[in-house]
Amino acid sequence: MSAADTTTLRLLRLVQNQVQVGQPLPFGVRDEHGKLLLARGQVIQDQDQLDALLERGAYVDAEELRKAKGGKSDDAPARALTLFDSWEQMIWRLDRLLRGIGDPGFPQRADELARAFVALVQRDPDIAIYFAVRQDPRRLALYGLTHSLHTALACLLVAQRMNMEEASQLSLLKAAMTMNLAIVELQGRLAAHGNRPTEQQRQALAAHPQAAALALAAAGVTDEDWLAAVAMHHERPDGRGYPNGVALTHPLGAMLRKTDVFMAKISPRAQRPAQTVQEAERQLFAEEGGSPFAAALVKEFGIHPPGAFVQLKSGEAAVVVRRGATVGTPLVAAITNRDGMPIVDTVRRDTSRAEFAIAGPARNQRAVLRVPPERLFGLVS
Repeated sequence: MSAADTTTLRLLRLVQNQVQVGQPLPFGVRDEHGKLLLARGQVIQDQDQLDALLERGAYVDAEELRKAKGGKSDDAPARALTLFDSWEQMIWRLDRLLRGIGDPGFPQRADELARAFVALVQRDPDIAIYFAVRQDPRRLALYGLTHSLHTALACLLVAQRMNMEEASQLSLLKAAMTMNLAIVELQGRLAAHGNRPTEQQRQALAAHPQAAALALAAAGVTDEDWLAAVAMHHERPDGRGYPNGVALTHPLGAMLRKTDVFMAKISPRAQRPAQTVQEAERQLFAEEGGSPFAAALVKEFGIHPPGAFVQLKSGEAAVVVRRGATVGTPLVAAITNRDGMPIVDTVRRDTSRAEFAIAGPARNQRAVLRVPPERLFGLVS
């Protein structure tokens, strides 16, 4: 739905008894501007996620609500939750964590969430990468949350490949999750609407690293690596960063800055499409001079990472679902036939075989939005 379409909606505040935990939503859930937060058919997994939505301010279109009431069945069985549901839940767990920064026990809750995040990635790293690459442009209102999680993912994959100590990994993950806590809502508004920031918003953006670090310290965070990474994640080695323009020397701060920038480049905005992963990797490699960090990130994401929509030499269009034996030969799921016509069932193709080699990006990148991940990967529990 475009920005113009949202002006036709008549939004009503969502109340708790309009949805049921564990069952597919009968309507889309939106923010106060009409931007989609959860699509119809997605599942609210638990009461915590529902509480986070209600606290954030969730709305439903009056016409969608009317249609849902007309066909709603209270006896519908709850759907079994999948790994994709767990990733959706992670967004709302982070939302709840950041909103509760003033509550006692914040450092412990952040540590628990970081460890849960590691466990979720380890269940299937390819699906984790898929969600970071295949971002839904209809849900840009959540960018402030999803970008932090995607940055945390890139940090984790690179840190593990570089054999970073576990304690440092956790500090880095917590820094990625909290680096933008002072501007989460602002990031979502700017990403979804594409407006130029006002002077007041520019000031908030410039000050957010220090504001976040101060808020974390006030909440009881004593991990110096975590605090330093957050405070310095927009500083640069040449001293041309912000907010203080000091030379960045902290190793976790440097990793966080580079992954933050990389993930921002491959994320769509209302005012611009996402940069391709290949282009973002080329830029990173050039800037880093082929550093171990750049090499590790390229090896983890590959040339065609899970979520990439590609054209095969066979004529089929396909979505990358699994990394392959080499960075350029992933496993893909074809969603069209050789004539480019959509097919009902996806077909797995090994791109290391000459006839199914990747010829380049698929022509209609938005077409893949109609294909749910459950069709590509199967119902992963």
